[in-house]
Amino acid sequence: MDLTQTLEIATCTDPGMVRSHNEDSIAADPANGLVVLADGMGGYNAGEVASGMATTVIVTEMRQILSNAKPYEVDQKNKEEIAARMVREQVLKANSSIYQAAQSQPQYAGMGTTLVVCLFYDNRLLVAHLGDSRLYMSREGKFKQVTRDHSLLQEQIDSGIITPEQAKKAAHKNLVTKALGIDPTVEPEIHEYPTKPGDIYLLCSDGLCDMVDDEDIGMTLSALGGNLKLAAQQLVQMANDNGGRDNVSVILVRVLREYPGAKGVMAKVFAWLK
Repeated sequence: MDLTQTLEIATCTDPGMVRSHNEDSIAADPANGLVVLADGMGGYNAGEVASGMATTVIVTEMRQILSNAKPYEVDQKNKEEIAARMVREQVLKANSSIYQAAQSQPQYAGMGTTLVVCLFYDNRLLVAHLGDSRLYMSREGKFKQVTRDHSLLQEQIDSGIITPEQAKKAAHKNLVTKALGIDPTVEPEIHEYPTKPGDIYLLCSDGLCDMVDDEDIGMTLSALGGNLKLAAQQLVQMANDNGGRDNVSVILVRVLREYPGAKGVMAKVFAWLK
């Protein structure tokens, strides 16, 4: 199912005001309802390599798979839809590629990347993530964070050691507890959510949410949501105006209309009857 006329996508990425090069990487495949954002880490240029490998591997592999299989199709062995499995497998493939490159080439030692992958299908969104890059949703005037950071800061908030207010001023904001390419294998966090026409989804690196409060991000989407390209550019500009201490990347996706997977519905009925 071609989602080019169903999803409106706008992207913007910038090195920021301090860094000399951009280690973020973003990619979109509108026809297949796929968007990917990665924020690299490592030595000189290594983070850039890791994030670029992540987006390239996942988009290339997913495009090939989706040309022959539909995410709403049901695996007849376990009666589960294959969407989560196909995304997980490609994330693991990207992890292996980055890890092996880091092990075999000294200049890439220790490189890794955060990751957010969104696959839209059958009036749903499947999101897989690692690290502190985020997914937000704006729906009917309400703005909220969808993913939960894999970071030391988030663990301290969850355990009550510090408050969310104290976290905003913490010195160790960028210590992630999960990332792609650091270990031989990794388990991405995967969830699925129903979508509605009019929804706007925001994928961003921490260069945005570290520099701009959630409330201001939500207000910007509310005010400029009618022009996604302008909204994306404005969010990046706001991060830079507030100091731009990191690379900043944004992907905005608006759901224009419903996109049911009719075959998926029938497959579910068939599986249930069996």
